[in-house]
Amino acid sequence: MIELLRTTTVNLPADEVVVYLADFATTEEWDAGTVRTTRIGEGPVEVGARWHNVSEFRGKQTELEYTLVRYEPRRVTFSGGNKTVSTTDDMTFEPDGDRTAIHYRAGFEFHGLAKLATPFVKGAIEKLGDDTIAQLTRVLNARGTP
Repeated sequence: MIELLRTTTVNLPADEVVVYLADFATTEEWDAGTVRTTRIGEGPVEVGARWHNVSEFRGKQTELEYTLVRYEPRRVTFSGGNKTVSTTDDMTFEPDGDRTAIHYRAGFEFHGLAKLATPFVKGAIEKLGDDTIAQLTRVLNARGTP
């Protein structure tokens, strides 16, 4: 299991940040590894909503399905995966006036033969985490700019 922990503060109120990040389709804008994300089904963004995600990692594309498993005023959690990996994206939010601290935790558990590669991909996943939190910060701060 590889776990990433990152924190950033953005210039948007928590309520706006939570609504934006609860829609996993926005990963196209802020997730450094995402190529494309499309909603599966219709209706409101709520627990049980699903998305099909195409990500690129180390030059190869992979497809995952994500489900919103927690949607609270200060916490959003997605569970995703395919036959090779199970993922969790868990975000908590601390409001500070018109700013918000975001605590982002991502977990990756590889299955089958891919599990043997875990020690070798840790560095690449750490870099992806750094790139993602930087991109998330830029995108959300741009949304907060009048």
